[in-house]
Amino acid sequence: MSTPRPPARLSVVVPFYNVGAYIEDCLDSIARQTFGDFEAILVDDGSPDDSAVIAKEFCLRDPRFRIVEQQNAGLGPARNTGVEHATGEYITFVDSDDLVTRHGFAMLVRSLDQTGSDFAGGNARRFNNSYGVRPSWLHAQAFTADRPATHISETPQLVLDRMVWNKVYRRSFWDEYGYRFPAIRYEDYPVTLKAHLDAVTVDTLAAPVYFWRERESGDSITQQKFQLANIRDRVVSAGLVLDEIEDALPTIRHRVHAHFRQIDLHAILSAFGTVPPEEEQHLVELTTELLDRLDEAVLVNSPRLAQLQFAALRAGDLELLHKVALEPDTVLENLELTKTDLTMATSVREVTWIDGELSIRGTAEIRHLQSKPSNLRIDLVIAGKNFRLPVRRFPATDLRGEESLVGFEVRVSRELLAKCTAGPSHFDVRLRVGGIRRRDLLRGQKAGSPGWPPGAWIDGTNWIQPGPGKDGAFAVRRLSDPCRLTSVEQTPDALVLHGRSTFDEPSLFVSRPLSGGEEAVPLDVHGRDFTAWLPIGPILAEINPDDPFSQRTTRAFRVRGPEGQEQVLLWTAGDRLVSHAESGRAVMLTRSTGGYVNLHESPIRMTATAAVAAGNMLVVRGPDWGEVDFSWRRYLPDSDDHVDVACRRTVSDDGWAAVVEMAELEAAEWILFATAPDGTSHAVQCEPFLSSRLPLIVNRARRTYAVRPLAGTLHLEVT
Repeated sequence: MSTPRPPARLSVVVPFYNVGAYIEDCLDSIARQTFGDFEAILVDDGSPDDSAVIAKEFCLRDPRFRIVEQQNAGLGPARNTGVEHATGEYITFVDSDDLVTRHGFAMLVRSLDQTGSDFAGGNARRFNNSYGVRPSWLHAQAFTADRPATHISETPQLVLDRMVWNKVYRRSFWDEYGYRFPAIRYEDYPVTLKAHLDAVTVDTLAAPVYFWRERESGDSITQQKFQLANIRDRVVSAGLVLDEIEDALPTIRHRVHAHFRQIDLHAILSAFGTVPPEEEQHLVELTTELLDRLDEAVLVNSPRLAQLQFAALRAGDLELLHKVALEPDTVLENLELTKTDLTMATSVREVTWIDGELSIRGTAEIRHLQSKPSNLRIDLVIAGKNFRLPVRRFPATDLRGEESLVGFEVRVSRELLAKCTAGPSHFDVRLRVGGIRRRDLLRGQKAGSPGWPPGAWIDGTNWIQPGPGKDGAFAVRRLSDPCRLTSVEQTPDALVLHGRSTFDEPSLFVSRPLSGGEEAVPLDVHGRDFTAWLPIGPILAEINPDDPFSQRTTRAFRVRGPEGQEQVLLWTAGDRLVSHAESGRAVMLTRSTGGYVNLHESPIRMTATAAVAAGNMLVVRGPDWGEVDFSWRRYLPDSDDHVDVACRRTVSDDGWAAVVEMAELEAAEWILFATAPDGTSHAVQCEPFLSSRLPLIVNRARRTYAVRPLAGTLHLEVT
C-alpha cells in the first residue's frame, strides 16, 4: 500500500470561472514556488469555458493540485468551498487570473513561523500586456515597510488593505473567528478588515508577493465599476465594513469613512455620467445609502466639488449630477473660489545636463488662477540654506489643458551642486498670483527623464544624482568618490566589469532584491580598482524568475570593505546598456532609477534603445534579437480588441529600426508592439537609458506626438 501524504503546511485556494486565457499561467506561478509544501485546491465555480479542462490537466501533472467542482455561486462562495476542503496549517487565496511571485509564500510563511502572528501580508503589483508591471496604489500605501507583529491600531494605514489574496493566514485563527465570504462582489474587504481588527498581531512585508492582473478588456470585477449590479454590491460591501468598525478606535473609524468617501463614493458618483435613464433612480438610492452611512465630519472636509455632488444628490438634482460627472472642470470654474481651492501644483517634465549644468524643466501654477500674471521663485535648499536659482519662464500646458505661462526652467551650476551633501537637497518653490502666495517643494515627476534622471560628474570625484527625496519631492544628492562601475567589456561567455571602490580591499556581491540571497563575484583588485568576471551561462541557466509576469529577475551589486563598509555600485559607465541574447533569453546590464547597476535576465523582449523623429517619420531602434514585426497599437475602449498601424522594419549592424509615418497615427494613446512569426506579441520594452532621454515631443501638422515610457514599455500619445 502507498503511504498517504502528510498534510501540506499551506493550503492555496484558487476559485475559477471563465478564465481559460489566464488560468494556466496562474497555476504555473503557484507551482514554481520556492515553498513547495503546499496543496492547491482549485474550485471550479461552474465555469462554462475550457478553464476546467486546463485545471484538470494541471492536476494530472502535479499531485499537489486537486480540483473541486460546484455549481456557479460566485467568487465568495467558491472561496468558502475551498476553505472547507483545505487541510493546511496555513491558508492563502489566489485569484485565477493573477500571479504569485516565486518567493511570496516562503516569505509570508517564514514571517509567521518567526513571529507567531495571526496572518502576514505583502506588497502587490498591477500588470497587463500594455503597461507592463507597476505598483498597486493601495498596497503601496499599506505595505511601505517590513513590520513584524504590528496591528492596525499601530499601523492605521492598514485600513487601505482591502484584498484577501496577498496574505497567508494561520488556519486556527481563520477557524476561530469563522470567516466566510459574502455572496457579492467586493467580498474581500469585509473579511480582510475584520481579520485586521480580530488579530492580536499581523506581519507586513514591503516586498511584492502578488501580481494583480488588469485586463485590457476591463472585464474584471474592479474594472466594471459603473455597472449598476457592481455598484449595488459595492454599497453592500461598504455597509458590512462600516458595521464592523462601529465601535473601532476613532482613528480607524475616521480613516475607513474617509477612504470610502475618497474612493468608493467618488467612483459611484462618477457613474452618473454614463447611467442609462431607466437606472437613474436606482443609482440615486444606492449612492444615497452609502452617503448617509458616512460621518458628517468626513463629508464636510471633502473638496467643494464633492460637496456640491452631495447636495445635488440629496436634492435629487440629476441634471447637476450628470454635469459634474461629465464636466467637473467646467462646473468647478463656476463655483466661488475659496482658499482651499487655490493650491499650488508643480511638475517636473524634463531633466537634462546642458554645458555641465543640471537643467530642470517643469510647471508651477496655482489651481484656478493659471491665466493671471504671476511671480515665481525657486531655491535649491542645501542643508537648510536657500540658494536662489535663475528662472526662465515659458508657455506650457496647464491643468486645464490650455497654453499659459506656467512652464519654467532652472539650471543649477557646478559650483552650487558642489555644495550639495549626500542627503537630499530639495527645490523650494514660491509662487505669487496677485495677492495669493503659495509655497511647496518641487513635486510631480512625470514619465521619462524625471523618473530616470541622469547623473553626472561635476569634477573628478563628485557625482550628482537627481531623484526622489523627502516625501517623494524632487531632489539632488552629491556622492563623493562613490563605488562605481567605470566600464564594461563583453566577451562571448562573460561580462567583464571594471570599477573603482571607495575603500581598499573591496569585495563585490550580487543579490536579488526581491527574493533575497547573495553571491560573491570573483575580483581582480589593484588598490581600489577592480575587475570582475560575470559568466553569462549560469545566469541564463537559472530560469527561476522573481517577476512572474515578465519572467524577469533583477540583480543588484554591492561593494564591501574589510571593516564592513558597504555601498551600492553606481553606474558611471556611459549611457548605453550592455546586452547578450542566447537561446530565447537575454541578459542586460543597465542602470536603475536611482542610477545604480542592475543586471536583468528574462525571456527575449524586444527593447527600444533610441527614439527619434526624422522628418515626418518616427523611428524607434533597438538590438536585433530575432525576427519580429513591429506595429503601434491602440486598444478599443473596454475591449481586448485593438487597432494596429504597421511599422516598416529594417535591420542593420546597429540592430532593428521600426519606422512609421506619424500622420498614420490618429489622436489616441499607442503602444509599440512586437509580433513573432507564431503570432504571439508583447509590448516593446523601454530601456532605462532611453527612458532618461525621454519624453520626445514632436509637433507636426497641428498635432503633438509625445513618446514616453510607462511602466517599462514604450508609449506614444497623439493629441
